[in-house]
Amino acid sequence: MKIYQATIEDLEGVSVLFNKYRLFYQQTSDLEGALTYIKERLDNMDSVIFVVKNDRGYAGFTQLYPTFSSVSMKRAWILNDLYVDEAARKQGIGEMLLQKAKDFAVETGAKSISLETASDNITAQRLYEKNGYKKQSQIFHYELDLTGK
Repeated sequence: MKIYQATIEDLEGVSVLFNKYRLFYQQTSDLEGALTYIKERLDNMDSVIFVVKNDRGYAGFTQLYPTFSSVSMKRAWILNDLYVDEAARKQGIGEMLLQKAKDFAVETGAKSISLETASDNITAQRLYEKNGYKKQSQIFHYELDLTGK
């Protein structure tokens, strides 16, 4: 298996995984939209995507978005997406992606990596906790929906 930062050459493979990731979260399949979205992220360099390839092709990805902590006056990263193709699960790919994200965050001088997952996604919660992520019970997450939905 090979893990590396995705480039525009990985657009199609990452977009297929991204579409599957969105399907996992009960979104409508939209491969064309996924291609457009991932291309924009790569072209604008406003996210960092790491991808794992195995002998079958694209097996998993994670996408990080930059942010900053005003209190600590340091960079931080939001691990927004992590997905491993069903056929490639139980091979340590999720852990590889988390470690790559951690190494990258350290290299960029970040204070932290934050993420969120669905409350019923127990498998992901176990993976994150096994890799040192702590559930933040003292912080409330708020969101203002601007789509009107």
